[in-house]
Amino acid sequence: MHAIGNTTGADQYRALGLSTFAFTVCFAVWTIFSIIGVKIKLDLGLSDTQFGLLVATPVLTGSISRIFLGVWTEQYGGRIMFPLQMLVTAVAVWLLTSVETYEIFLVAALGLGLAGGSFIVGVSYVSRWFEKERQGTALGIFGAGNVGAAVTNFAAPFLVVAIGWEGTARVYAIVLAITAVLFYVLSKDDPVLKERRQTGAKPVSATDQLAPLKDIQVWRFATYYFFVFGAFVALASFLPRYYVGAYGLELTTAGVFAGLYSLPGSVFRALGGWMSDKWGARSVMYLTFLVSLVCLFMMSYPKTEYTVSGIEGPIHFQFGISLSFFVGLTIVLGFMMSLGKAAVYKHIPVYYPHHVGSVGGLVGMIGGLGGFFLPISFGVLLDYTGVWTAPYMLMFVIVAVSTVWMHVAIRRMEVSRHPGLQDERFLSDVPEKPFPKSG
Repeated sequence: MHAIGNTTGADQYRALGLSTFAFTVCFAVWTIFSIIGVKIKLDLGLSDTQFGLLVATPVLTGSISRIFLGVWTEQYGGRIMFPLQMLVTAVAVWLLTSVETYEIFLVAALGLGLAGGSFIVGVSYVSRWFEKERQGTALGIFGAGNVGAAVTNFAAPFLVVAIGWEGTARVYAIVLAITAVLFYVLSKDDPVLKERRQTGAKPVSATDQLAPLKDIQVWRFATYYFFVFGAFVALASFLPRYYVGAYGLELTTAGVFAGLYSLPGSVFRALGGWMSDKWGARSVMYLTFLVSLVCLFMMSYPKTEYTVSGIEGPIHFQFGISLSFFVGLTIVLGFMMSLGKAAVYKHIPVYYPHHVGSVGGLVGMIGGLGGFFLPISFGVLLDYTGVWTAPYMLMFVIVAVSTVWMHVAIRRMEVSRHPGLQDERFLSDVPEKPFPKSG
């Protein structure tokens, strides 16, 4: 990758590597309730709805915090904000081990949720090190830190068995605190912050940074992210519970299978960034939505038995998805989500180069809210329908609506810009004028 400004290639790789590692640790912490929550559910005798709320609460904080963390990172730089955010979260995770009641668990989960805000800090920090032609790839590599969910699904069940959920939480808190210190010591101030200090320029005010949020296009990007990221987080948290309940697996085995979903849903985000750079983010979004529809349709079909009246008596049929086939579907779904996550964030530094923190924060917040509301919705659906596959039915509807809405919006936008445009061109990316710098 080419250097930008007075920076070197080594500076770029240092910033990208440190940010990706820190984000991986933060994401592992952010999804810890997907594993220790199963034990807490048993200890407290929680319903599926209560469990869904517990798993979703950290996502709420991680989502809402992205707005102000994004603005602060634009003003003060990622080298300060990243370690500060991690240290505060580490304290909340450690204090979690002294909680005994469900209500206080929810309060503690709010503090733990700050780990999710690390994403927008990293996006703002990393994007400042790379030119726009390579920002999609760079941000895709950074976004692969979502693999932290797989780390938790693979490793946390064994830690819980060995040292209990309380010991697991303490280990996570210590690792997060160490990561914060290492990031501050090894990282450097980004080029934009350096230039601002040299010229004496003042940072863009919070009001000016939030100006692009009135643009409907920002909210369209946020809607896409509601599924590709929000549903990814929700499903990563829900799958261990699903495998234990629907297939009767042990928690350790369920965690491994859930990790097989989270892993491609994370590591291939870099590929999604590269594809977005090469073929356009819009084409990648179409691919993501269409393949996801196919996967979710099959995943949502419940185990069914049919009886028909035959010539010589009743004939019984049985249909259901085997465990191995279901795991395969989740792997494909996770892979497509990883491509979609990168495609969404490819747009932001290109269209809003001076407002990456605020715009990325809003998009991340809306996406994260999907990770908050969906687990709760999953629990409610299980409690009121009694059908294990009901959550996947809900996700299918969300993707179907999003696909239609996206296509209609793009159709109208391109027809207004290019009257008489042929249908085969509707999937191409049409350059849009970046949002002007405020102030």
